Amino acid sequence: MTSGILSALLVSAGIQESMAQRRPNTQFAPYSEVGVGVGTSSYYGDLAGYRAAPKATFIMLRWNAGLHYTRHFTPRIAARAGFTWARIAGDDYTFNKGNGGGPVQYVRNLHFRNDLKEFALTGIYKFRPDGRNSNQRAKVSPYVFAGLALIAHSPEARTPVGYDDPNTPEADDSRVWVKLQPLGTEGQGQPNYPKPYSLVTLAIPVGFGVRYKYNDDFTIAAEVGYRYAFSDYLDDVGGPYAATGTLSGLSAAMADRRAEQFAARKNKDRDPKLSDLTLNDPNAFTTTTRGAKGILSDGYLLTQIQLIYTIPGKIKCPPIR
Repeated sequence: MTSGILSALLVSAGIQESMAQRRPNTQFAPYSEVGVGVGTSSYYGDLAGYRAAPKATFIMLRWNAGLHYTRHFTPRIAARAGFTWARIAGDDYTFNKGNGGGPVQYVRNLHFRNDLKEFALTGIYKFRPDGRNSNQRAKVSPYVFAGLALIAHSPEARTPVGYDDPNTPEADDSRVWVKLQPLGTEGQGQPNYPKPYSLVTLAIPVGFGVRYKYNDDFTIAAEVGYRYAFSDYLDDVGGPYAATGTLSGLSAAMADRRAEQFAARKNKDRDPKLSDLTLNDPNAFTTTTRGAKGILSDGYLLTQIQLIYTIPGKIKCPPIR
């Protein structure tokens, strides 16, 4: 719906500006920009639910950095191509260790981190139009954007505290970060189970920002954008536990972590709260639910402060009469 509204605004504005530019002395000179940005990343999914969005936004903030190229076609409309590297993370222990935390999620004891490589194409609508050229762009200009993104990703998690892999006797295997998708932690790739999830997926980016013209050459922008992914496995969690005996070795160790005394990511003792949960909610230890097959897939929120350079255009000299 948001993309549809934005598309309607872009088309309407484009028609109005096309008509305006047919008038004498009002032709807009398109211009280009390149920019870099840094900011924060927040994750929403099975380990940080949408229903607790404010908590999910701030409890495990991570970083992002990116660069982009923007072409301004009219005073209000632009298109942008960008690459962003963003880290997201989630942790049942961190999210649920307080008194208000979910008992099932605390017992589940899963965590992850994921470095997302995002390639995005977005359309931009500026609420305050530019002048005839880049030097006459608006001093302050709020804007909205929407588009399509391609994401490459690979979730990871730490091995259990004290874990010892017999296949690597010479190595310290305790609390080592390992890639989760090849392990098939929900039985993926086994007979009668789904195939492994893809490490490449699409997402829909939508958001808003504000641009400030610092001088003729540079613009500073602040932006907030949400990405709705077409995958429920940015966190490696999406379905039920695999049946007993389906997994072995490291796959089994990373799939079901309810029996671990320590939260591996932070190396924190979970025993005090686990003892209470054993008495008050023993079903938390026997449920087959690992991830929730809900309506929404995983998503993430990016904030950025951007420094943007305006590429000088060609100087148009008046004709000699």
